[in-house]
Amino acid sequence: MSTKDPAQVLETLRRLQSSNELSIIKLSESISNPTPNDAPQRISDASNTSLDSPSPTSLDADLIHYKELFAKLRFSYVEQVTKEKFIRAIVGDPPLIVTLQENLDLERENAEAKAQLKNLKLEVADLVSDLERRGRELSKRYENIQLETARLEELPAKIAELEKRIKELKSQQESPESDPNLRLPLTKTLGLVSKRKAEQQELARELEALQAKVPRKRKEAERLRAELLPLEAKRQSSTTAAREARRRKEAALGGVADDLEQRARWWRASESMLKQVLDIKQ
Repeated sequence: MSTKDPAQVLETLRRLQSSNELSIIKLSESISNPTPNDAPQRISDASNTSLDSPSPTSLDADLIHYKELFAKLRFSYVEQVTKEKFIRAIVGDPPLIVTLQENLDLERENAEAKAQLKNLKLEVADLVSDLERRGRELSKRYENIQLETARLEELPAKIAELEKRIKELKSQQESPESDPNLRLPLTKTLGLVSKRKAEQQELARELEALQAKVPRKRKEAERLRAELLPLEAKRQSSTTAAREARRRKEAALGGVADDLEQRARWWRASESMLKQVLDIKQ
């Protein structure tokens, strides 16, 4: 299967869109200019000004205008034709006398014509509905094409960025300092992924078990903290009492303890000096 360059596809789409641009103005040209440019136009055409710059709103207004105009013209035509026939029947020589059977036949023909007209109207209504449905479908397809074209315009930059990223990954993979797991074949890579997933699931189970133990450990810590508070208070009171007892003892001796300590240091120094002089070994 041959692959096409996105730039070429985009250029083809732009060329097709520029040559076949869809707009309400171009679609209305066949309606607004059904005759050559040099053909005379009716001065009383009320929609000439709107057809110069057609838009969906102006075309809708023109459609309503023509419907009302045709309804009035039809009524005027029927009225005028009826008057002419009636006058000709009266002033004719001999006068036209219509029998009852002729009226019945005419009513029957009129009923058949009305039935045919009704069927034609239904066919036209169905045709209009089908055209509207196709128009909506074509509009949606055209919008999708515009959206896909906009996405296609972004593809070359994204493709270039992805190709650059692929080159960087290949260079990292080929370097000796890269992770050896990156150079594993597909089978071993899938096995490594399965192993890592199993380890992750095991860690998740351990974490869940530890989280389940957290409330109990918290309660135990609070209990130990509550038991430790009296002991801490007792220790502080004992330390304070010991310091106070030592202070009282030193005050009772009146400095004798310092004298005894100095004499003990002198005797120890003398003993060590005599041992060195006499070379006495223990």
